[in-house]
Amino acid sequence: MNHDAYPTLRVSREDGIARVTLDNPPVNVLNVALMADLRHLLTALKSDGSLRVIVFDSANPEFFIAHVDMSLIDTPDAFDKLAVDLPDGVNVFQGLGELLRHQPQVTIVKLAGMARGGGAEFVTAADMTFAAIGRAGIGQIEALMGIVPGGGGTQYLAGRVGRNRALEAVLGADLYDAETAERYGWVNRAVPADELDDLVDSLARNIAALPEGVIAAAKRAIVPEDLSEGLLREHDAWAGQFARPEAERLIRGGLAHGAQTLDGERDLEGLLRGLPV
Repeated sequence: MNHDAYPTLRVSREDGIARVTLDNPPVNVLNVALMADLRHLLTALKSDGSLRVIVFDSANPEFFIAHVDMSLIDTPDAFDKLAVDLPDGVNVFQGLGELLRHQPQVTIVKLAGMARGGGAEFVTAADMTFAAIGRAGIGQIEALMGIVPGGGGTQYLAGRVGRNRALEAVLGADLYDAETAERYGWVNRAVPADELDDLVDSLARNIAALPEGVIAAAKRAIVPEDLSEGLLREHDAWAGQFARPEAERLIRGGLAHGAQTLDGERDLEGLLRGLPV
């Protein structure tokens, strides 16, 4: 596909499989550009009957999606253009997750770096995730910024790991390694890093080669849960916290101390925990 159409993505196709590599330097923050490209791509692929599987990975070996762009604290209207065609009852961040959750193709994340906040929400919205041992990390760190997940994370995570572990992840705000994420049910499987590519590629090819109609039938039988009420509750909780001055102070403090830089993101939890409350 033409890279000019999706500047933050590298997209290739082969035998019913689309491979989508996220490429939004330096750390793949989920900013307006990346979110718009992902939404436009998923919408364009939705009606493509020849496509059966979409595999997501990252051009950055350390970061899948770092988190939502924290600098949006200064440009709160930046996402307004993405809100124009949203379904009722979801915000722009939830809209991306819901688009991914209801994609007719099978969606697979190859997680070989870190996915925090909005990045973790994207991972959890996909049909399947396979995580590289020793390299992958996933966490809902929003509490360290004085907020809660607002892009579907509370709902997707509770469905995957249960209420008690979802509360642990949201309020503990830690980064979970691949093995722990597998044990909790957050990802499908933790695999040795040097086996990740082969495992996901083999699975994607096997699914893409299934007889006509099997994927659609499976997706009709195993449907995504209706989370409409929960997403409304989540948005209200997120918006209420985001409006508090403490959240603005913590987000600005994180940016001032190196968030969204390579060095700062390598231990973002430690950086944010070091800020005065």
